[in-house]
Amino acid sequence: MRSFTVLVNPISGDGRAPQRARPVAALLRSAGATVREVVTQSANHATQAARAAARAGDVVVAAGGDGLARDVADAVAPTDGVMGILPAGRGNDLARKVGIPTEPTALANLLLHGESRKVDVLECGGRIIPGNLYVGIDSTANAMINARRWVPAPLLYRLAPILTMLRWHPVDFRLTIDGVPRSVRAHTVVVGNSGTYGHGLDIVPSALVDDGMFDVLVADDMPRWKIAAVIREATEGRHVHRPEISVLTAREITIEAARRVPVCADGDYLGELPVTVRLLPAALNMLRP
Repeated sequence: MRSFTVLVNPISGDGRAPQRARPVAALLRSAGATVREVVTQSANHATQAARAAARAGDVVVAAGGDGLARDVADAVAPTDGVMGILPAGRGNDLARKVGIPTEPTALANLLLHGESRKVDVLECGGRIIPGNLYVGIDSTANAMINARRWVPAPLLYRLAPILTMLRWHPVDFRLTIDGVPRSVRAHTVVVGNSGTYGHGLDIVPSALVDDGMFDVLVADDMPRWKIAAVIREATEGRHVHRPEISVLTAREITIEAARRVPVCADGDYLGELPVTVRLLPAALNMLRP
């Protein structure tokens, strides 16, 4: 029988993460599993607690959003532990991409009996990223989203890029992709492992978490009205057919820019450009369908 440490981010899901985690933990206990619940106090606390739990042999369950999943993966991957996801955030895009159920009984069954499968992760500056890293208009909008948590998530995730766009100017990026340099004037660059973010945007539909590559999407300079159209089409992944959108696969990318641009990953701010992102294939054990 597996034992579990469930890390609960109390602010995830507009504060509803604890109540979402409670019935799943109860079902695990009723099946005879040992379950320890830890309320996280910060990203650093979450990573430390996850590392200790993984080293103790527990399945470490991230009960929160994509940010907590990233913090848990950051600890679990280097220890060769096993990670589970209890979707309890606003976006839950990584969980949706890999097929994690949200209904408590189905989720408890997955955690108790599901197969641990290897998935790829990104590495940037010593940090593990299971989902995506992005720079440009998306990362700038991300800062607006995180500063306005009181706004309903479906509305906020759609409005933030549009409001950011009103004062936005494209960036002159310098990309080095698997050793090949490339200069582009673009609105955003996405390094996609899972390919989904922003509360349901299928931003890089070709990205898979277990194909041994990541996908790089570049949205070239285009009129602002087209950006809004791209956002609408990205809910179904239809935007990639536009001539301003290019996608290619790689294992390493360095991103530089002629001005300061924030870097975000899985919903949180990581720093400023430049960055180098590498793929770590099959580096994380995850319970998934």
